Amino acid sequence: MSPDISLTTLLMLCLAALAAGWIDAVVGGGGLLQLPALLVGLPQMAPAQVLGTNKAVAICGTTAAAFAYMRKATLDIRTALRIGLAALGGSLAGAFFASGINSAVLRPLIMAVLLAVLAFVLLRPSFGTAAAPGGPVSRRRMAGAVLGAGLGIGFYDGLIGPGTGTFLVLALVAILHMDLVTASGTAKIVNVCTNVGALVTFGIQGSVLWQIAAPMAVCNLVGGAVGARMALKRGSGFVRVVLLVVVVSLVCKLGYDQWGG
Repeated sequence: MSPDISLTTLLMLCLAALAAGWIDAVVGGGGLLQLPALLVGLPQMAPAQVLGTNKAVAICGTTAAAFAYMRKATLDIRTALRIGLAALGGSLAGAFFASGINSAVLRPLIMAVLLAVLAFVLLRPSFGTAAAPGGPVSRRRMAGAVLGAGLGIGFYDGLIGPGTGTFLVLALVAILHMDLVTASGTAKIVNVCTNVGALVTFGIQGSVLWQIAAPMAVCNLVGGAVGARMALKRGSGFVRVVLLVVVVSLVCKLGYDQWGG
């Protein structure tokens, strides 16, 4: 059963979904906007219903972006699916342990990692601007991507969640030496895999507010398609700027949750 909300609230949620889809398609991190918007707009709903609705919306924009990247960019679909399946398993494990973990303990650690990432990207202007030369990916690097970008970040997604798409992009650039555009496209495919598993779980539990999710999903899909096309058209330099903005926003959001909430 969906809550009785005003048209103004629904419109604001749809605008948040549109912007979140765009951010997710370019570099990940749209949940920084969409999930807080749902929490504010649906204060009477249980956390599981908010999370389930968020996943139902997010998967539409992520899927649209993934198809846009697959049509226009040169992606290794096999690699993306291998990492995606590992991320699916990791997210299921993370969700299993989530109830016993105090996220407030993990936020300072995550912020420290993000600040290190921010410093690295700022000090390395060439980071992700071009793919590394060379032949096929070595087994060692592929194993690192499956374990790190797949299981590791998938586990984080199930455990806490914010910034998962951004972490995926960074991991793919660092481990597989992709350029930022290719990493963003690959990350979308991985995100689709993790979102499917989460959405099935929430759907079975009856924790998705479909009447609210449907109009938001349309807006999220439009935002995802537009964001993917902009990233492909403008290239890695544009993605790098958005990446920096999202990382700073994530640090601020986690800091507020930790000390200002």
